[in-house]
Amino acid sequence: MTDQIENAALTWRDGDTPIATAFDDPYFSLHDGLGETRHVFIGGNDLPARFAPDFHIAELGFGTGLNLLATWQAWIEAGHTSPLNYTSFEAFPMEIPHMRRALNHWPELSPLAEQMLVQLEKGFQINTPTLRATIIIGDARQTLPRWDGLADAWYLDGFSPAKNPELWDADLLCALGQHTAPHGTFATYSAAGYVRQRLTDAGFNVTRIAGFGRKRHMAVGKRT
Repeated sequence: MTDQIENAALTWRDGDTPIATAFDDPYFSLHDGLGETRHVFIGGNDLPARFAPDFHIAELGFGTGLNLLATWQAWIEAGHTSPLNYTSFEAFPMEIPHMRRALNHWPELSPLAEQMLVQLEKGFQINTPTLRATIIIGDARQTLPRWDGLADAWYLDGFSPAKNPELWDADLLCALGQHTAPHGTFATYSAAGYVRQRLTDAGFNVTRIAGFGRKRHMAVGKRT
């Protein structure tokens, strides 16, 4: 990753759990990060049942790449041989050695993780027969409105709204709605009332459902 990029500042908890210094928030559930991804983002968007050729997932907050890897694995296991399209918006990318250290939690993802990391060492594109991914670097409040894509499913995986309000900004979520395909969906671990209201204002039919682990609720929605 290039010298011009401001990489994420980290501390580590319990050896291998990365904490974002700027937001004092972990990158994934301390209890079960992969289980959280599968419940909140994959299940919350009714995947893999909705997978289809040219399906496009977009994400706020790339982090360690865990969401991408879990989704890519699900895509392959569902029998798809064409590329899954995946776009992620990330302001402060994690350095490759830190990603590798964090992803060591999940040896079942190692073959895909190594493919991802090798390609990310060359830039912010990942191209394989079953994945076409782009990580767009910068403040999503500027980069997302300029994006020319439409997502079939959104993963809203910024840090806690109380600690990272920029990724839950009303104008940003409105732009997100405008970059959602008809009948497209979102999922997020946050069930905060003002987050749900802003997503409603952005054009989604929002529902609060059971969260993961100790988190009582999360939110999902469909573009109306």
